[in-house]
Parts: sequence; C-alpha cells; structure tokens
Amino acid sequence: MPQLIAPDVRVHASFLAAMDEARAEGHGGPDDDSTAGLSLRAYGGTWQDPTVFAQYVARMRLTHGPRSILQYDVECTTLWYVDGDAYLGRLAIRHRLTEAWLRDGHIGYDVRPGARGRGHATAMLRAALPLAARLGIDPALITCDTDNAASRRVIEACGGVRDETGEDDGVLRYRAPTGTGSHTGRTLPTVGKG
Repeated sequence: MPQLIAPDVRVHASFLAAMDEARAEGHGGPDDDSTAGLSLRAYGGTWQDPTVFAQYVARMRLTHGPRSILQYDVECTTLWYVDGDAYLGRLAIRHRLTEAWLRDGHIGYDVRPGARGRGHATAMLRAALPLAARLGIDPALITCDTDNAASRRVIEACGGVRDETGEDDGVLRYRAPTGTGSHTGRTLPTVGKG
C-alpha cells in the first residue's frame, strides 16, 4: 500500500525512471524552476551512481540548511510517496512561510508522470495534513496554478477552501484544515520572519 516515507535509497531505480519520465515531459530545461527541473539540472547526470544518490537522499532528509538545490530559507520536510520500492511522487511541507514562500504555500507535491490519474496526489496530501498539524500549521496554505484543474480537485478533495483574495499572478490560494479542531474560516497563516 502506498505511503509517505523519508527519502530512501531503496527506491533508487524507480526514482531514476521517474526522473526520466519528468525529463520526457519537458522538465530540466534552463527555464524550469520546478523541483523536478532544478533537481534534474543539478543531479540528472550523476544520480545513476549509488554513492551520489545516497548523498542526495541524505540531503533531502535534512529539514534545514543546504538540503537540496532549492536552498530553503525555512525548515522543510520532504517526503516521498512510495509503494514498496516504487517511487510515486514527492511532497514538501514548509514549516513556516516567508514572503518568498507565499506563492507556493506550506505544502507542495507532485506525482511522477507515469503514476498520475490514480488518486496518489489526493492520498499524499490527505496523509500530509496531520503531519502539518503536528508542526503547528493550521490551516495550511496550499496553492496551485489557475490552469491546473487536477491540482484544484486534489486540494478541494482534502478540504481546501478557496481564499477570498482570489488569484495572485495566476495562482489560486486555498486554506486546508490540518487537525480536528481546525476551521478554514480563519485567516491565512501569518508570514514568519526571515
């Protein structure tokens, strides 16, 4: 049964196949600032080496510091969604928001191209909301591009309620409850300093 786990070297072969799918979809070009794109540019030619992949996994398991090519300025937990040794996707929970992260929100996720359309994104997000609650995030800010109907459906299926302020540069903002005591009528999370 699929589950969220800390990044793990045991999914090496499947992860490489997922990155090949992402590359075939157009990720990794110089203008691609997605997590897959940035990762492909930074590691795409070296991931095949198990030692390099183990180093990458170790960096992804950190919650702060130079944990990835994104160089988060806030604590962030990265989880991979796997079924046995099969890598299906990744999810990131940013523990707080700065002005720079308001566009992306607390939780970001993506499913590998070959595993889309099977409910994995909804299951990942649903499993992540209680984890966000344990980090003191309630409600969680989750965003998607205005033209990403699939992601809108995922967020709404997980209880996300559209923010009253509407769109911001082509981005829809949602508040999603993370715990049993949460309610989406609250204002958006405040931005943390620095």
